[in-house]
Amino acid sequence: MVQKDILIKLEDGVHARPAALFVEKANSFKSSIKIVKDNIEVDAKSIMSIMMLGLTFGTKITLKVDGEDESEAIEALYKFIDNNFHE
Repeated sequence: MVQKDILIKLEDGVHARPAALFVEKANSFKSSIKIVKDNIEVDAKSIMSIMMLGLTFGTKITLKVDGEDESEAIEALYKFIDNNFHE
């Protein structure tokens, strides 16, 4: 398992569109992918789970990835978030 911390930099936070784009990207990997915020861990392949976290500008999250393509997945997802979900 690998993990990385990152800050949400989207001014409007993670609303439906960026959450859907993230889920689509997460589902392209075989590994189990989780997002942790304030000790709440959710499945990053579920849009409802991500929306439930209420990720606003400046929120610190942890990405946790476990599986056969974990290294590739964590780097790609980290860059995706760091680039503001391509918004």
